[in-house]
Amino acid sequence: MPNHDEFRPMRSRGRARTREDRAEVAERSLDNTFAEYAAKYGFTAPGEEAFTDGPPAGDRWTTWDDSTAGQRGPQPYPSWVITDLGAVDTELGILKTGKEADVFLLERSVPETGTAVTTAARRTLMAAKRYRDPKHRMFHRDDGYREGRRDRESRVNRAMAKGSAFGREAVAGQWAHAEFAALTSLWTAGVAVPYPVQIVGTELLMEFVGGDDGVAAPRLAQLRPDAGELADLWAQLAHNLSLLALAGYAHGDLSAYNLLVHDGRLVVIDVPQIVDVIGNPHGREFLDRDVRNVGGWFTARGLDPHHVGALSEALARDARLS
Repeated sequence: MPNHDEFRPMRSRGRARTREDRAEVAERSLDNTFAEYAAKYGFTAPGEEAFTDGPPAGDRWTTWDDSTAGQRGPQPYPSWVITDLGAVDTELGILKTGKEADVFLLERSVPETGTAVTTAARRTLMAAKRYRDPKHRMFHRDDGYREGRRDRESRVNRAMAKGSAFGREAVAGQWAHAEFAALTSLWTAGVAVPYPVQIVGTELLMEFVGGDDGVAAPRLAQLRPDAGELADLWAQLAHNLSLLALAGYAHGDLSAYNLLVHDGRLVVIDVPQIVDVIGNPHGREFLDRDVRNVGGWFTARGLDPHHVGALSEALARDARLS
């Protein structure tokens, strides 16, 4: 039976901490806390030289290595595409604002190397299409365009059908990737579209259609072509729409405002809503509407209206819809 009256000294776990000891521990704890926050948020400790891993010039390092092989344009890459990891991106201004996205002018360049053999700086201009976050987008025509377009996950399909917050996020995220995939397919098929350089998140980088001075090519709607130029532009349009139809697609929103003309070459732009005319039950309607919308611009400037109807029938045959 224990004797409670017996005195037993408490075993020490170490020397007693003095006031100075406690102050030292508190200071070390404060230093560690600051170090953790500095590592997380990029703070610089007092008296230390600030450090940044940003580029020496420009707004950011190239995002080329942020994209995987499936998020880059079809190979072989055009000679103007810069894949150097030492390149920097510089934003030069805005080219276009839209309901779903804004398009910016971006320069990607490789500075001089500074080696014994002087290497001149290389640069290329690109269009950076940045889709807005879901709260600021206006996808007012989603349902019609997305018929026949499905996500691999049934859970995502159900969410999009219900219009839940997650579903709206999924719908918004589809557009950037849908446009990148469409540009890749159309470029490969020979359609005159901007070359898709890469996609990272909701930013799509593509070929800039315009001059080296950063001036964008005019839209078809801005031109006043003579009879010969009108006939040539119509022939280019018919050729490109035929290639689209042969691949099983319609533009879905074609007009004189999403066709650019650079040095006489017609270029099709704005293809996120591209329609699978076979999978979409309204495919033929989209096909006819594209021709009718842009055909109206041509007939108002002297094109024989017979050409518009003839093109619609030809495209239906190319798409195997008649």
